[in-house]
Amino acid sequence: MRLKNLKKLSSKRNIIKRLLFFNLIHVLIFLSACNDPSKKIWLDELDLSKIEAAAGGGVANKSMWNTPLIIAADTFQRGVGTHASGMIAINLDGNAKRFHALVGLDDSPPELERLLASAEFVVYADNKEVYRSGIMKNGEKAKKIEISLNGVRRLKLYADHADDGISGDRVDYADAWIEYAGEKPAMAEKPTVAEYIQTPIVPESPIINAPYIHGARPENPILFTIPITGARPMNVSVEQLPEGVKLDSKTGRIYGIAKQAGTYKLQVKAENKLGSDSKELTLVIGDKLLLTPPMGWNSWNVFGSGISQEKVIGAADAMIKFGLNNYGYTYINIDDGWQGSRGGKYNAIMPNEKFPDMKGMIDYIHSLGLKVGIYSSPWVWTYASYTGGAADTKDGQIFKKEKRYGEFNFHEEDVKQWVEWGFDYLKYDWNPNDIEHTTLMSETLKKSGRDIAFSISNAAPFELAGEWAKLTNVWRTTFDIHDSWYSMTAIGFTQHKWQQFGGPGHWNDPDMLVVGKVGWGGDIRKSKLTADEQYTHISLWSILAAPLLIGCDLSLLDEFTVKLLTNSEVIAVDQDVAGIQGDRVKFDKQNQIEIWSRPLADGSLAVGLFNLSDKEQSISVTWSELGISGDRKVRNLWKQADLGTFNDSFSNSVPSHGVGFFKLAG
Repeated sequence: MRLKNLKKLSSKRNIIKRLLFFNLIHVLIFLSACNDPSKKIWLDELDLSKIEAAAGGGVANKSMWNTPLIIAADTFQRGVGTHASGMIAINLDGNAKRFHALVGLDDSPPELERLLASAEFVVYADNKEVYRSGIMKNGEKAKKIEISLNGVRRLKLYADHADDGISGDRVDYADAWIEYAGEKPAMAEKPTVAEYIQTPIVPESPIINAPYIHGARPENPILFTIPITGARPMNVSVEQLPEGVKLDSKTGRIYGIAKQAGTYKLQVKAENKLGSDSKELTLVIGDKLLLTPPMGWNSWNVFGSGISQEKVIGAADAMIKFGLNNYGYTYINIDDGWQGSRGGKYNAIMPNEKFPDMKGMIDYIHSLGLKVGIYSSPWVWTYASYTGGAADTKDGQIFKKEKRYGEFNFHEEDVKQWVEWGFDYLKYDWNPNDIEHTTLMSETLKKSGRDIAFSISNAAPFELAGEWAKLTNVWRTTFDIHDSWYSMTAIGFTQHKWQQFGGPGHWNDPDMLVVGKVGWGGDIRKSKLTADEQYTHISLWSILAAPLLIGCDLSLLDEFTVKLLTNSEVIAVDQDVAGIQGDRVKFDKQNQIEIWSRPLADGSLAVGLFNLSDKEQSISVTWSELGISGDRKVRNLWKQADLGTFNDSFSNSVPSHGVGFFKLAG
């Protein structure tokens, strides 16, 4: 019995020892866990407002369509929805361990966008590429990213639009997190670049600037102010004006009504006490307007739907004050937000209380030698929920707020009212654009008795580009632009597929300029584009023969922005009379270099060397790449300085996100 008890006691002691041992192990594991500094932060917990993307920033735990994160029918609870192209830059302290994510294109866009969508995901650790997904299509299962971050100080997640001619694809980073130790990861601030002015001081002696061609229709009123810089007073003379057309010699305004169609070569001379300048101006009286891309101002990117008569007049006054009209800027365009209800002599859209005297305002702007634009839509309601060009009844009553198209179209009534007020430009806005409504408005404008340029928006379908060229003067090729590097470049560098459709009287429109102080109806602030990015913006738009419609508050222009917008040699590229849109010459994806060129009417080439990378680098272009040979004089367009004669090739150091913009002449 005693032996049995001893065996039992020994067994109990062994059990106790084992329990103590296992408890000790658990304690050690617990203590080890307590001492392990590793933590995890989800990507959606970071400050997503700092994401730069093609259309807006990023959204936590949802797609950019505010729907659940869904990749190829798989739904994810956590992650970030954003656009391609776009960059998420994250500062680490060198002690992060891992990055994990599942990436792919979101299922949410409409069917056509889903079919066309593609993107490529690239990860950089301290500017070294550590992951590339390859081009992914919509409907493709999410790909897993698992990256070691040992010692990495900055992580960059880049979604590329895959150079398919489409930008703004909806992409997702699902189940995305960073394992780290030490300081909590945080979104990186965008590097700042001090503003620097390249445009030289303009002499006080007269210089006649582009455009050097103007189109108008016979029997319609003409208003064209010859752009001339130099000290006032100034005397302007023009020889060989057509019958019915006159000149104001003090202002350089050409006005009147041309009776006879034809092409008139006008000899223009401008004189002041410091000197004179002479140029040939071609006046084409025929069936085409906008023989060069329109230049001017549009209200949306600064005031949004909060536009008012006071703000429009302020923009016109500022355009004269800062001398933008002396460089070809002409249009003062009112965007969405002016509309009241239907009424008046024509049962047309009447202005709301923000525009107490539409006719008086337009007459005043015309007296400055400027033109005025208006906004409308064939929808019942516009994007900003103001009265559109359709309704349910003949008297213009609307019964259903959510309706897009009404039973009746009021394009004829509205155009009659716009003509009576004196408008010169129409932005007609809906999506998708259709041939029926475009044709109705196009024909109505042409027979209105007034030269009203016709611009359609939003994102006109590429498949109908040939029709837009027949029916309109300007068509939007893209979604709305934002003051983001990835928005501007995603739009600008995907315009090559539209190149064949642009030309005199019909222009591809990559949207308005996002320089200066902008706001979209909110707080007015400086553009988020750096100085170098703004030089890239203006240079690229000029190569693209794009409309130059300023989107900032003109009353708040600073010296940098004025000089950016008034470089006569850069503008001359945009306004070149040949009207040939530039095209891509070279695309070096690895080094993030793009080279574009544009043939000009004088036989020279405008060439842009674009550095899309995050570091300064030398960019070279060969004559064989440009399709030329022999000696070429190279001129820096921004600095308006000759650089010498080169044979076979040319190189230039280009800052990060910057451009070298040159003219090559034989």
